[in-house]
Amino acid sequence: MKHLALLCFLPLASVMGADWPQWRGPDRNGISREKEWKAEFQGDPKILWKASVGLGFSSFVVADGKVYTAGHASETDTVYCFDAVTGKQVWKHSFPAELGDKFFQGGTTGTPTLADGKLYHLSRWGDMFCFDAATGKIVWQKNIQQETGLRLPDWGYTGAPLVWENLVVLNVGEHGVALDKTSGKVVWQSPDENAGYSTPLPYQQDGKTLLTFGSGRAYVGVDPKTGEKVWEHKWTTSYGVNAADPIIHKGQAFISSGYNKGAALLKLGESEPQVVWQNRVMRNQMNASILIADHLYGIDGNEDRGASLKCIEFGTGKQLWEEKSAGAGAVVAADGKLIVLCESGELIIAHATPDAFDPISRGHVLDAKCWTAPVLANGLLYCRNAAGDIACVDLRKK
Repeated sequence: MKHLALLCFLPLASVMGADWPQWRGPDRNGISREKEWKAEFQGDPKILWKASVGLGFSSFVVADGKVYTAGHASETDTVYCFDAVTGKQVWKHSFPAELGDKFFQGGTTGTPTLADGKLYHLSRWGDMFCFDAATGKIVWQKNIQQETGLRLPDWGYTGAPLVWENLVVLNVGEHGVALDKTSGKVVWQSPDENAGYSTPLPYQQDGKTLLTFGSGRAYVGVDPKTGEKVWEHKWTTSYGVNAADPIIHKGQAFISSGYNKGAALLKLGESEPQVVWQNRVMRNQMNASILIADHLYGIDGNEDRGASLKCIEFGTGKQLWEEKSAGAGAVVAADGKLIVLCESGELIIAHATPDAFDPISRGHVLDAKCWTAPVLANGLLYCRNAAGDIACVDLRKK
């Protein structure tokens, strides 16, 4: 299935630091840099605007006062661009696509990526687009599955495109495909094996950039310049659903999957990774956890099996607390606080502390089912449900 998450934007084009151009935000860790926002509200919070984009779990990206996402309706996928403050539609592009409702509602799952005035989007079925982000004009397009011959995994391609230097890297094939970002030409591709569902994540090791992401049977490290696989840690999950992005911290990688697979902390180095610990305390089926001060906060368990929000120690995997009301929702963070969008559509703001779940405010924002993580910027929070209803929540300080 899919890791999912939501984003936000900037209300004034001059506040460039608040842009959220890619999956999991500017630092790729699910943590907003936002400081000036209001964590306290009474009852249900104020909704600034609403929109409907169709079925799916695609997240949002934001830049230059615009917010982008995707949805599905009537055998058609549509990429949308809205004004970030008013919600007015700026442009959209539709193309034929299957619903793909295998064991879930179906619809879009991958999140677009913004870079240098371009919007890159990969559909579940391999349709790859480079748009002019301001106008929606197509710069180039292709079907990556048809061109490379690499198989579709059970739920289609899902990870967001990663723009790295002159490349657009996709989680397609055993360990990725890289395209020239200007022309879309294939630069390198990996063998024909099932992809996983995570987004390629760049990190530094011994002064060199590597990419890590989940394949259908492992987590891998790849040289982005050549496509060469540098390391591999076998990680066999039911249905090949390795969807949650790894978390790299101080030379170690936290990996986690659902279906009762569990989690592990790996020590990275020149050779194959070494297991520091492994258990089933944290099982991230879709969204990756959030790391704050050596503690992980994330959704444990599958969407149909009593999932909950947990806090565990990064270094040991020890569980510190559990909050069941979140269900199979999603969590992000900002300014030392957790922002939890529960599966039921309830929004909870809580202190990010390992001592206990400590809520500050809670209120209803959407109808169930909510699996897509909310993201905060400039006091505004975007939330989405499976039906494609979007609520822009106003948490600005007056």
